[in-house]
Amino acid sequence: MKFSVWAPAARKVRVSVDAGVHEMTAGDGGWWHAEAEGVNYAFLLDDDEKPLPDPRSRHQPHGVHEESRVYDHGEFAWTDDAWTGRQLPGGVLYELHVGTFTEGGTFDAAIERLGHLVDLGITHVELLPVNSFDGTAGWGYDGVLWGAVHEPYGGPDGFKRFVDAAHARGLAVVLDVVYNHLGPSGAYLDRFGPYFAGQNDWGPGLNLDGPGSDEVRRYVIDNALSWFRDFHVDALRLDAVHALLDRRAVHLLEQLAGEVDALSAALNRPLTLIAESDLNDPKLVTPRERGGYGLHAQWSDDLHHALHVKLTGETSGYYADFAAPDALERVLREVFFHAGTWSSFRERTHGRPVDTRTVPGHRFLGYLQNHDQIGNRATGDRLSATVAPGRLACGAALLFCSPYTPMVFMGEEWAASTPWQFFASFPDPELAEAVRTGRRREFARHGWGEADVPDPMDPATVDRSRLDWAEVERPGHREVLDLYRTLIRLRRERPELADPRIADLRLDTAPDASWLVLHRGGLRLAVNFGAGPVTLPLGATAALLTWGEATVDGGAAQLPPDTFVLVETAAAG
Repeated sequence: MKFSVWAPAARKVRVSVDAGVHEMTAGDGGWWHAEAEGVNYAFLLDDDEKPLPDPRSRHQPHGVHEESRVYDHGEFAWTDDAWTGRQLPGGVLYELHVGTFTEGGTFDAAIERLGHLVDLGITHVELLPVNSFDGTAGWGYDGVLWGAVHEPYGGPDGFKRFVDAAHARGLAVVLDVVYNHLGPSGAYLDRFGPYFAGQNDWGPGLNLDGPGSDEVRRYVIDNALSWFRDFHVDALRLDAVHALLDRRAVHLLEQLAGEVDALSAALNRPLTLIAESDLNDPKLVTPRERGGYGLHAQWSDDLHHALHVKLTGETSGYYADFAAPDALERVLREVFFHAGTWSSFRERTHGRPVDTRTVPGHRFLGYLQNHDQIGNRATGDRLSATVAPGRLACGAALLFCSPYTPMVFMGEEWAASTPWQFFASFPDPELAEAVRTGRRREFARHGWGEADVPDPMDPATVDRSRLDWAEVERPGHREVLDLYRTLIRLRRERPELADPRIADLRLDTAPDASWLVLHRGGLRLAVNFGAGPVTLPLGATAALLTWGEATVDGGAAQLPPDTFVLVETAAAG
């Protein structure tokens, strides 16, 4: 068996295979090679006595500090030969964290709940990162060995079983990957070569444009291609791409998109790249032939922020700008609220306008909640903890009737009462205390007492964050689940609701933005966020969906506060 590793500055490299140590031979481009027989292996650089795991490890059964294990992708017995993939347009995503989605917290346990997603009408299931990180419990964003699947979830075979089972049920799989930084424990890449270049808000960033960066870029791209090719994943969600510092003429994202498109052609199924970005720059999703990077979609935090402020009235921090009366209308019409305009949170102008005549809405993911917007609150409280059911229903109706690709966070569909809090489980006591202290200090600046912020290292924090599936059939939860099922079904059955042409969107609003009417072809969605009832003449011929005490009579909608109607009009014929 051949073992290889990139270590361009090393004077000598040895590989320890099943406790036997073998000298490696220097090859071209800083690569070292050796032939040996065995399963468990690690590398010794120069005169080091402690062996290090393989930067390109495929399996870490004993954690990120220990030896790697040989893993053959060809040995898994796939059953998804008939799977042809799913395109993103027309899709509905469901974001989940494997460790807290079920009581078992494994891929196999999650498989048992896939029927719920199918029944809900989900098309794409998005998993938070599953790469290896230090400890047993965590969000996954502190990964350090990107090609190895977290063993407590079920390891590489467990993930493949999950993907295979999802495909059997018609669900595409989206995987969240983190290329902008590495976690604080087990990040040994810089021992092997010039992988790192500076720090960002979360940890060491990658060297994408300096000396030696060709191999570093290859490291990223090969990892992405492996998820598609070897694990049969259908899409990748690229975490915080604004932190990928790259001054080359061809940005890493553009290079990645080109290679993914080539692999898509070879595999004959759609492969999708979805960016998370703070840049408000449509260049990310602009096709390469028009000078963009050619990614397929990106998250739309501006839509979330506008909806959040409308539903909750919160205006602190980055929500301040979205208190503008026209904020929700602007993001529905224009995608970005900050589009070359002043951002008070950043204290500068920010963003660039989207050409809504040429860029379709399906390239932007909309959501009421996601892991960040819940988990990065001090207590991890969901909207359902503070917002009345009727108001939440109005937000959901706007989301699913918008021209954007909707995404649901696990449990949102039944107004889950469980919080989703920040947690980790670093074995190093000093690191654990640093994370604990840093979390409390961060929220103390916003007025939270130390006792109010959950201890991220306490196993009870993880336990509180697990979904309670018994809630699904309980009053107050069952009605919300029925609403989500109906909205998703209508979006699938009525093409007008999934129409991604943003420029064709018509929107009527009250001067104070207390109500709005969304025109979707011959359908009208009327929503009342105001404190009093309102009557809106819609020319309705039939009511497709109502919420609360809303009624339709004589073509007009009678809307008490926090209610909505979705109606068909004569124009539909």
